[in-house]
Amino acid sequence: MEALRVVAAAVIARDGRVLIAQRPEGKWQAGRWEFPGGKVEPGEDEETAVRRELMEELGVRVDAAQRLMEVVHDYTDRRVAIGLWLVLRHEGEPKGLDGQALRWVAAGELDAHDLLEADLPMLPVLQAALRD
Repeated sequence: MEALRVVAAAVIARDGRVLIAQRPEGKWQAGRWEFPGGKVEPGEDEETAVRRELMEELGVRVDAAQRLMEVVHDYTDRRVAIGLWLVLRHEGEPKGLDGQALRWVAAGELDAHDLLEADLPMLPVLQAALRD
């Protein structure tokens, strides 16, 4: 099974909290929480995908981002390859433009939310990056 290429963004607030989004009704894994992001389009690089997805989903412009890691995860019905990006600076106040709920969460409390399984291996790397 070929992996679906996606990007996920850890958008960081000035106080260090991380933005997560709840998958809306009618979507795969509805009600679960995730880092915002989405599919990488054919011919698109990951950084461009992060910038496009955050503008489309949240209405924010990414000013500074860096790639932290990649996770490949097998769900029962699909395989995903997720590039995690740390968004250190952005312009605009994030809004759930796709109807998704948003929540700012302390990095150490992310595992207390019902995150998608593919996002869980990202937590130690993200938390370490935020401590540095």
